[in-house]
Amino acid sequence: MIRIYTKEELPLLAEILKNDGVISVPTDTVYGVCARMFSPVAQENLRRVKNRPLTKAFPVMCADLEQIRTIAEVDERTCRIIHTFMPGPLTVVLRKKAGIPGFVNGNMDTLAVRMAPDEVIRELILLTGEPLYMTSANQSGEKTCTTLSEIAENCPLLDGMLEGETRFGTASTIVDCTGELKILREGPITLKELKQAADQ
Repeated sequence: MIRIYTKEELPLLAEILKNDGVISVPTDTVYGVCARMFSPVAQENLRRVKNRPLTKAFPVMCADLEQIRTIAEVDERTCRIIHTFMPGPLTVVLRKKAGIPGFVNGNMDTLAVRMAPDEVIRELILLTGEPLYMTSANQSGEKTCTTLSEIAENCPLLDGMLEGETRFGTASTIVDCTGELKILREGPITLKELKQAADQ
């Protein structure tokens, strides 16, 4: 039986993450599973929970823009997009900052980055002390779970779950910001809206 934690028990969930555990949390879009970013052991544990192949990298969730800047290159155009839509249902693909370990994102030179959608997830990230890999709660290639009981059934290797509900019910828009803006996954935010924000 996977234990369900309340928002008042965030320090306990942060300790699980610090010890390379994997937990489920509700985000603004869908339920996610997460693990700390700077641990190859945590990354491997997350792959095991999701049965995810090595060829697929994990998105990263940061507490705020300041933390995003510590792991990725953020130019003025991207900064305008972040200020307009984040926190929100948006993932931006950015170039990795020099010095980020190779195992992060499977030696790719980019990172897919989101910002914590609410104060609860932001506090969890800050308590853990580093960005978190954050990916949908499901087995790789399967449909995303929509309830805690579904998550427990589909991801039995989880070390804990945070109670709560999602809002959008669909995954975030993913936009590549490393060159000309390009949508990699359709979501609640459109390319037209992104371009308008970028050109402000």
